[in-house]
Amino acid sequence: MATAAARRYAKAVFELARDEGSVAEWAHRLHRVSELLADAEVAAVLTNPTIPVTQREALIAAAPHQFDDETTNLARLLIESLERDDRDRVERELSRRLNKEVSLDVVVDPRVIGGLRLQYGDRVVDATVATRLQQLRRRLAAT
Repeated sequence: MATAAARRYAKAVFELARDEGSVAEWAHRLHRVSELLADAEVAAVLTNPTIPVTQREALIAAAPHQFDDETTNLARLLIESLERDDRDRVERELSRRLNKEVSLDVVVDPRVIGGLRLQYGDRVVDATVATRLQQLRRRLAAT
């Protein structure tokens, strides 16, 4: 699932930046990706689940802004969509854990960039890439 990958990638990015002394450079990369995804029209295309992930990734790789390889990989990770098999798995797992029948109401919100946000009753589970990026940005800024 994209959220697990995003979590691993964010941790790896932070560790790489810290170990290589390139925290400022990675902060700049995160800022550039954030700027790209802040454009509503661009985000609408890059997060559109009706456009195959491979086509959206190709748009990132061929974009005129020409990110470096690391930034391109980060952007590609962030646009991965939750596929039908993943949705079914989330539904089954939530049903099992909550001991109730769960039916997902999937809404694509480009502000979350990727991942998922679950809300059931008064509980919220936020596993969005936007939140992970905010957390990573705070960690990078704190070093």
